[in-house]
Amino acid sequence: MPNSSTRTLIRGGTIVSGSDQVGELRQGDLLMDGACIADIAPRIDAPDADQIDASGMIVMPGFVDSHRHVWQSLLRAVGTDWTLGQYYTGMRLVMGRLFTPDDMRLANCLGAVECLNAGITTVLDWSHNNNSPDHADAAIAGLRDAGIRAVWAYGNGNDEWIPPNDKPTHLADVRRVRYEHFSSDDQLLTMAFAARGPEFTPPDMTEREFRYAHDLGLPITVHVGVGRWSSAPIAQLQERGLLYPDTNYVHCCMLTDAELRVLVDSGGSTSLTPDTALNEGFGDPPTLRLLALGHEPSLGVDVVSSAPGDMFAAMRLLLSTARGNEARRALQEDRDFDPIPLTSRQVFGFATLAGARACRLGAKTGTLEAGKQADVVLLDTRAVNMIPLNYSYGNIVESAHPGNVDSVFVAGKAVKRSGKLIGINLPDLYRRVDEARDGLFGRASLSYDRHWMPEALKKPEAGPREN
Repeated sequence: MPNSSTRTLIRGGTIVSGSDQVGELRQGDLLMDGACIADIAPRIDAPDADQIDASGMIVMPGFVDSHRHVWQSLLRAVGTDWTLGQYYTGMRLVMGRLFTPDDMRLANCLGAVECLNAGITTVLDWSHNNNSPDHADAAIAGLRDAGIRAVWAYGNGNDEWIPPNDKPTHLADVRRVRYEHFSSDDQLLTMAFAARGPEFTPPDMTEREFRYAHDLGLPITVHVGVGRWSSAPIAQLQERGLLYPDTNYVHCCMLTDAELRVLVDSGGSTSLTPDTALNEGFGDPPTLRLLALGHEPSLGVDVVSSAPGDMFAAMRLLLSTARGNEARRALQEDRDFDPIPLTSRQVFGFATLAGARACRLGAKTGTLEAGKQADVVLLDTRAVNMIPLNYSYGNIVESAHPGNVDSVFVAGKAVKRSGKLIGINLPDLYRRVDEARDGLFGRASLSYDRHWMPEALKKPEAGPREN
C-alpha cells in the first residue's frame, strides 16, 4: 500500500534532465517533495516516500508548447486542407463568432487534457476568441479544470481578429482579467497579452496595445513574419520603441536576417510552429538562421484545427525541414551534406527549456533540477516502437508518440499514470464535446462530416499600416 507522504520517489529510470548541470543518467532516481523536485541522483534513499518503479522508462521534463490557440480543439482537423486565407475565412467569418462561453470552457479543457495526455505540462494559450468577458472567464476556467500549467494570453474577440483590423481591443477587460484572475504571478496559471501586432492592425493601435500591456506588467506575444501578411514588423516595432525584452515572436518565417538580428538583440524569444507554417503558406521556419545568431527558438503546435496536437510531431517536422533545406542547398552547391546542421538533442531543448523561457517560466520548469517545479513525464521504452533504448534523445524525437507517455506530473501532482488520465471523466467529456461540436456546426448551417473548403480571405494590397 502506498503511504500518505507528499514525497514521491521515481526509481531506476533513464533520466534525461535537459540540464547541463544534471546531465543524463542511464539509471537514476528522482525525488519529488510536494510541488518541487528535491533531488536527482544515481540512487536516492527515501523510505518515507511513495515509490514508482521507472525501470524501462525515460524520465524527462514535461514538454512546453509555447504557442497554441487552445479554443480550436472543438474544430479538430476541419482545416487540414486549408490555406491561411481559408483559415481566416473559416475560423473568423464563420466559426469563431459562434462560440458560446460554455464552448470556450469545454474547448480549453479538451485542449489542455490533450496536452497533458501527450506529455505537454505547460502551454501558452494564445486565446483570441474572447467575444465577451464571459468568454474570457470561461477560457481560463477550462484550463483550470484540466490541471495544466499554462500562460493564458488575452487576445481579443473574434471580430477584432478579422484581418486587417482597426477595431479597438477591450483593454478594460484585459485589466479586469489581470487583477481578477492573475493578481499573483506565482500560480499554476499566469497571464500574458496576445497582441495583433503591426501586420494586422494600424501602427497607432499596435503601440497603444503594446504599451497598455507593458504597463500592466504583462509579457507580450505577437505573430510576425506570417506569409504575405508580413510587413517589416520588427522595424515598425523598433521605430516606436516597442521591442520589449519579454516579448515572444511567433512564426517569424518571412523576417529577414537583419530583422532576426534586431529581434534577438532585443532579448525577445521566438516560437516556431512548423506544421502550420509549412502547410498553410507562412514560409519556412527560420530555425537555422536563428541558431546562427546564437538564439534557440521554442516550439508550438498552433492549431489542432489543422495540425497534430503533440510535440513529438512538431519536433520531427522541424528537424526534417531544417535538415532537408540544408541538404538541398548542399546538393545545389555540389558539396557534402556534413556535418548535420540540427540535432535531436537541440530540438528536444526547443520543446522543453526554450519553451519554458519563452513563457517566462525557465526558473520553474523546462528541465529536471532540484528546486524546480516537478513537471515530470515518464515515457515507456518497452513499447515495440521504442525498444531497444539506444540513444535517449533519438528515441524521444524520432521514435516516440503520445501513446508512449506513461505518466505525467504537474507541480508534483499525477495527472496521468500507467497510460491513463487521472481525474478526467472521459466518457462524459467525449459526450459534451460531441454535443458542442454539433451545436457549432448546426449554428453555422454546416455538416461536420462533410469536407468544408471556405473561400480564402485575401490580403488587401494597402495593408493595415495606413491610419
